[in-house]
Amino acid sequence: MSTADWLPDGFTIHRTATNNIHLSVAVGGSGPVLVLLHGWPQTSRAWARVMPALAQRHTVVVPDLRGTGDSDRPEDGYAKTNQANDIRGILTTLDLNGPVAVAGHDIGSMVALAWAAAHPDEVSHLILVDSLLPGLGLEEAMNVAEGGMWHFGFFMTPHVPEMLFDGHELEFLTATFTAMSNPGTFSDDDLAAYAQAYTGRERLRGGFEHYRTLLEDGRENRALLTGRKLPMPVLAIGTAHSGTTPAQALAPHADHVQGALAPTGHFVVEEDADWFTNTMTEFLT
Repeated sequence: MSTADWLPDGFTIHRTATNNIHLSVAVGGSGPVLVLLHGWPQTSRAWARVMPALAQRHTVVVPDLRGTGDSDRPEDGYAKTNQANDIRGILTTLDLNGPVAVAGHDIGSMVALAWAAAHPDEVSHLILVDSLLPGLGLEEAMNVAEGGMWHFGFFMTPHVPEMLFDGHELEFLTATFTAMSNPGTFSDDDLAAYAQAYTGRERLRGGFEHYRTLLEDGRENRALLTGRKLPMPVLAIGTAHSGTTPAQALAPHADHVQGALAPTGHFVVEEDADWFTNTMTEFLT
């Protein structure tokens, strides 16, 4: 399935050189810039259901992160501060001036936070959607000795996840999306498209590389936030599935944090596009 199968009207795809790689990025709308960063195991397609509504008020920029979708899959460079430089380069190439609003889900939230922490003058609003944050509680949450989440450490292991998932992409992604979302959220076409985006060891590797820098990401976040706070307004969205929001972890590190609890599972945008659009619009205005 190609990007054209899901790309909303009014958006175009740009193949953009940035930070020594090429990224695929969808751009549409007009007004203040809003950058949308997807999570794993997804691509820019994750935002398709909200892109048209958000584009009525914003110039919406939606990249495939490095290692995913139609973007390059380099061997390294997956630290979240470096991926923030990927996105900063996109905006420079497209001649889109800041400061800009940035929203991230899952892994995309980690990139968004790193950007805001390293370059706070460039981010006007920060929106983090259902994500544990490196250096701000993630390490404790993935401590399996204390009952933490097993998959973080497994995905961080070199080579083994690619070997075991190869040939089982659709099976795994279907189980993952089904378990973490409300019934009926994803169609067979959605699941097939995401599975295709991660099929084969090289595409799988590109996804798992996002996890292999998490400990480094935590160290960088703690260093960036030591002695200072994020100055921009922050919206931290959790879910009914998790019962918590990232606001609790961010409160000591930001001047203005607003929490919200989506009536969904992990995939907030696809599960309740109207709730997400209304919540985002209210926050940004």
